[in-house]
Amino acid sequence: MTDDIFQGYKGESLQILKKFQVRVWGQADVETSRGNFTGTVLPRAENDDDQHIVMKIPTGYNIGIDIQTIILMKETGYKKANYKIPEKEFPVTQGLPKVKLFGTGGTIASRLDYRTGAVIPAFSPGELYGAVPELAEICNLETEKVFAVFSENMGPNQYIALAKAIGREIEKGVDGIVIGHGTDTLHHTGAALTFMIQNSPVPIVLVGSQRSSDRPSSDAALNLIHAMHTAGHSDIAEVMVCMFGPTSDDYALLHKGTRVRKMHSSYRSTFRTIGDTPLAMVRRGEIKLIKKEYNHRRKDKNVKISPFFSDKVTMLYYYPAMKPDVLDAMTDAGYKGIIIVGTGLGHVNKELYPAIERAYKKGVSIYMTLQTLWGYVHMFVYDTGRDMLAMGVIPAGNMLPEVAYIKLGWALGQTEDPEEVKKIMLTPINDEITSREPYNGYLVFQGGVPEVEDFIKKVRK
Repeated sequence: MTDDIFQGYKGESLQILKKFQVRVWGQADVETSRGNFTGTVLPRAENDDDQHIVMKIPTGYNIGIDIQTIILMKETGYKKANYKIPEKEFPVTQGLPKVKLFGTGGTIASRLDYRTGAVIPAFSPGELYGAVPELAEICNLETEKVFAVFSENMGPNQYIALAKAIGREIEKGVDGIVIGHGTDTLHHTGAALTFMIQNSPVPIVLVGSQRSSDRPSSDAALNLIHAMHTAGHSDIAEVMVCMFGPTSDDYALLHKGTRVRKMHSSYRSTFRTIGDTPLAMVRRGEIKLIKKEYNHRRKDKNVKISPFFSDKVTMLYYYPAMKPDVLDAMTDAGYKGIIIVGTGLGHVNKELYPAIERAYKKGVSIYMTLQTLWGYVHMFVYDTGRDMLAMGVIPAGNMLPEVAYIKLGWALGQTEDPEEVKKIMLTPINDEITSREPYNGYLVFQGGVPEVEDFIKKVRK
């Protein structure tokens, strides 16, 4: 056997495969000291260790088998995988809405090259139709790749370019916009587009996937179906995030771009509306409103594009015993805006006072948000808060920290006059600050508590 059929394997793992004459992409039975396994031998990423054989088992999941436990391997079949995304011509159906999909680099429909670890995206209409044929029953689709970056590399330049591209499509008369985006910073982009694209006549839907398309538990296809239906058929003309509601495949939720946050590293139901309720539920062709007030779809093409952002803004997450040199360093580096993520009702220690005063005198705009996420900044209650108010720190209501950061960057992109910045920051655009939180806007379930456990038993699927 030649080495080119052992893609990515090296050292001891390579010798094991050669010993038992099992190839990559071979179907094999494996006897180990920890049990027996059946599956397909997968390539290894080229920088992985040499102590494991990776297999895809019949359930669709991948497992790593420690080579020190292997007693016997037997190849029972062979079928090399084809990484190419199947492509079919996307049909155009008269009467269906026209939806534009912008790609930024997320993996909403993709396959994985196991040898290199690279994700191969499905992005052309034909590829998406091959991967998710249900889309053809929802809309007439056009696609455009605007970036190819991981979501952590999205930033002001990408926000501005995306806002301008969306503005052009609205002027052309598109019925809805979908943006495929990595989930890690999807909520930052949602906030940025809410401020940069105002009075949109059509839905603008950000969507991603928590689990890749090659996994049985992938949320990619269903998220994309829900997002396309929302963009093409929903009456809600706002910037929204569309992702799984529960952990099951039951429905998706539509969240406002200014009130949503990623709350779990791996759950499919990671996105939650904070301090409010979601806009709506989407369940395979049906949109059920949760909020009664929202911006409605219109037939005109009028939209306000405000593509501004200053990168001279930062966030300071307060921790006990923080020293003033941390804040001083931000001021000395030329930052014009600082979002403090404070404790409780909006507090930091007194050691920071001199640094706060120094920053204020240099014209730095400083806003207070909360580590609690839910609730409002209240700086009149304790001496600490009142002292900071006197030093020029401005409470940001119940604005989420990341949203406040994005809005401050957007404001400073238009003006560095502190009073004008304050006016922009404290004037709500789309519920980033609300007058009150609804009674059901704060729900944190604590496992192990009898009443919660009883509730979970009724709804868990």
